[in-house]
Amino acid sequence: ILCWIKHVDEQGRPYYYSADGSRSEWELPKYNVSPPQPGDPPKSHSLERKQSDPIVLTKWRHSTYVLDLNDKVLSDCLSPVYLPPQPSEKCGVLNVTKVTVNGKKVRKNWTSSWTVLQGSSLLFAKGQGSGTSWFGGNQSKPEFTVDLRGGSVDWASKDKSSKKHVIELKTRQGTELLIQSEIDSVINDWYRVLTDTISTHAWESDEALEEDMPESPGAEKQDKEKDHRDSKKNRAMKTSVSMDSSDQKKTRVKLKKFLTRRPTYQAVRDKGYIKDQVFGCSLSSLCQRENTSVPSFVTMCIDHVENTGLSIDGIYRVSGNLAVIQKLRFAVNHDEKVELDDSKWEDIHVTTGALKMLFRELPEPLFPYNSFNDFINAIKCSDYKQRVNFIKDLIKHLPKPNHDTMQCLFKHLRRVIDHGEANRMTTQSVAIVFGPTLLRPETETGNIAVHMVYQNQIVELILLEYENIFGR
Repeated sequence: ILCWIKHVDEQGRPYYYSADGSRSEWELPKYNVSPPQPGDPPKSHSLERKQSDPIVLTKWRHSTYVLDLNDKVLSDCLSPVYLPPQPSEKCGVLNVTKVTVNGKKVRKNWTSSWTVLQGSSLLFAKGQGSGTSWFGGNQSKPEFTVDLRGGSVDWASKDKSSKKHVIELKTRQGTELLIQSEIDSVINDWYRVLTDTISTHAWESDEALEEDMPESPGAEKQDKEKDHRDSKKNRAMKTSVSMDSSDQKKTRVKLKKFLTRRPTYQAVRDKGYIKDQVFGCSLSSLCQRENTSVPSFVTMCIDHVENTGLSIDGIYRVSGNLAVIQKLRFAVNHDEKVELDDSKWEDIHVTTGALKMLFRELPEPLFPYNSFNDFINAIKCSDYKQRVNFIKDLIKHLPKPNHDTMQCLFKHLRRVIDHGEANRMTTQSVAIVFGPTLLRPETETGNIAVHMVYQNQIVELILLEYENIFGR
């Protein structure tokens, strides 16, 4: 719908510009509503008025939205209260997974969710509510909510998901969802409703109109406007509005100066105000920051275990106290001086738990995503020698941080196995513990159990053929 927006310039004078930015006028254009012609369908009662002024829809910040009465589809879109039409609430069971949250990539986890569309919000819950709303009654509490304003919806490509009938929903906050249903008609209906909802609420987006706002009309029209401002009362009102507008402009200028002078993230980090974390950091970034090919926390944990824990029963298999592990994680992330000999970390299983957590929280595992299928295909090879050579060649071509960290870790695990009579850890049991932690696919599929078997076999083979693969 073509809209005219009312605004006030820096001198306090009102003017109007079209929503698409193509026109600006000092006076709101007048339109004559043509009388109905024989054979025309009946029009909405909201248009049965004699006045020719455009209808005011709603206020938005400092502007006022008005509709162009000349628009042919106006009678189909206006409601009796002259507000944009709200889409009907919709609900149903859909398969949903998050891809990114606030711009950060997360692991896919398809779940069946009771999904409700309410205004510009999409709500998801595990259990089905008694209606399309969560207000009142004993309805399920939504697990999470998505704001559709300013978002986008499209059909997902094959590289996003191998499933059929998948919708890709992106929000302006950086969250990306995949929504799917096995029923073609159901997902098509949701796609249509979500598209209509995003389109309907596009005008509510938080993007500031001032950034792309057309300037006021030319000098000739300014002279005409001055002729209309001849009363003292009008001049006093315009002066007041002008002062408000001037204050707003000063605020914008100060804010702009502050933002342009704001130090960069790198500069703040270099000065030590922001500490880079260890857990959750990519292996390459962590090694580059520490100027080493093996993270210092990895070597610290390995040295501590080899000095004090090789003979401990169930080393790496037994879980440590999670609360204490989290305290150790916090201390390492906040650059606190950590001594694993300290009584706070006296339980060796806390150290081994923290080391496993470090590898588990890597954004990309020690065996990179792009080589996952190559390692799986290599372990499937029927000839043992050829299988070992394939694995050896793949490891040889890994990035240096991955290769060196892998060599350091597997050398340590071999020492753990050598003390198997005391700690009761065999090659197979170590492989079961570390397989899923070091090697996993980028997106989970239906072959989780099959992959887990291969993951364990790959780790076990590397442990058995350590000298052949890495050398002594």
